[in-house]
Parts: sequence; C-alpha cells; structure tokens
Amino acid sequence: MNSRIQIGETEPKAYQAIFGLESYLQQSGLKKVHYKLIKIRASQINGCAFCIDMHTKEALTLGETKERLFLLNAWKEAGMFTEEEKVILQMTEEVTKIEEQGLTEATYQRAISIFDAPYFSQIIIAIATINVWNRVAISTHMPVPQ
Repeated sequence: MNSRIQIGETEPKAYQAIFGLESYLQQSGLKKVHYKLIKIRASQINGCAFCIDMHTKEALTLGETKERLFLLNAWKEAGMFTEEEKVILQMTEEVTKIEEQGLTEATYQRAISIFDAPYFSQIIIAIATINVWNRVAISTHMPVPQ
C-alpha cells in the first residue's frame, strides 16, 4: 500500500480535537465494554483494519472473550450479547450506515426505553467518534502494526 499524508503529523490540532472526544468519553459514564463493542463493530462495517486490530486487542485486555469478538459481526444470531449490547450494536450499525435509513424510530424507542438521555447521548457520540477515526485511518492508509 502506498504511503499517504498522515493527518496527525500535518494537522496535530485536528487530531487533538478528536482526542478531546475520546477524553470526554473516557470520563463519561459509558461502560468500557460498550465502547469497545461500538468501536469494533463500526470498524468492521467500515473495513478499518487498523482500528479493528487496535480495539480487539484492547477489548481482550479488558476481559472480553475471544468467542464474543469472533461472533461480533453476527451478533444478531450469536445469542451471547445482552439486551443492552444488542441495542447498542443496532444503533452502531444504523448510525454508521446513516445513508441507508439513519437511526430508525424503532431502534430509538428501544434505546430510550433502556438508557437514560445522557447514556443514549454518550452512545451516539461514541459511534460518531469511531466513525471519524475510521475515515481518517482508511483515507490515510494507516498501517496495521505487525
């Protein structure tokens, strides 16, 4: 793969702004397991090898199981995700593929029946943030560490 401009080097203030969202999310009430599932699932959808590699390794260090990670792209059929996680994964898919239908009313209603307004908002910000990272990494061909 050809080398490309690395935005973190040419525009460090932009990178710091994205890291600001990460910092906010780390201080929020969003559960780490929820954030890792969001990051991995969105990265799978977007095809971001760099982010899939990074976030699956991080999830494993947090105690996530290999089995759940192996089945994450088939979460609807896997039967090993909680109701909360299923809603979060559905939200992740719908917001990541926003051009298809966006966050549907059915998913929104399901989400707000489970999560309070701040937690719902944190989920949306988390989905948006990983999508920003995916687009930067894919566009600039960030290499997967060997």
